[in-house]
Amino acid sequence: MRKAQTTAELHPIILERWSTRAFDAEYEISEQEIVTMLEAARWAASANNFQPWRFAVATRGDELFAKYTETLAGFNKSWAPNASALIAVMYEKTDEKGDVRTSAPFDTGLAVGQLVLQAQAIELHTHQIGGFDKDALLVALGSPENLQPVVLIAVGKYSPDTDLPQEILKRESGNRERKELSEIVIAGL
Repeated sequence: MRKAQTTAELHPIILERWSTRAFDAEYEISEQEIVTMLEAARWAASANNFQPWRFAVATRGDELFAKYTETLAGFNKSWAPNASALIAVMYEKTDEKGDVRTSAPFDTGLAVGQLVLQAQAIELHTHQIGGFDKDALLVALGSPENLQPVVLIAVGKYSPDTDLPQEILKRESGNRERKELSEIVIAGL
């Protein structure tokens, strides 16, 4: 696996987490695996405990999964359908009074972070996808009101033996890189 090279000792789940595009197209995710990931997300911190995040799960082979794959943009169409599940992540834009939930994007990000790390803990891989048609996704879900789509999360088992285009395979085997701390910490170090 591709472990991160860090300047501090981190938990193995963080070191080993990476966003693969090489999913095992035969692996069938279990309901328990999905529940475990969603339960981890459920317990994320949120402003005033509002929990504005919403998830809509589709598994490979079902009608909703097919609708999700139709919303994919660009080269995401070449690899994401191999995932075992696609999870749509959205948040409530306003509260019951119509006030904008300003912390909802942040809170939703925390929930997704916990979902992704829990997936890693149960030996699944994830890849967050921003390249999809958000309006088409909402239509696929029956046009729910007050929800803002954020990402689709592809979930499944990693497979080094996959039939991905060469450009994607190159990305799969490259070094994992991040900006240096000095580039992202603007005060305090």
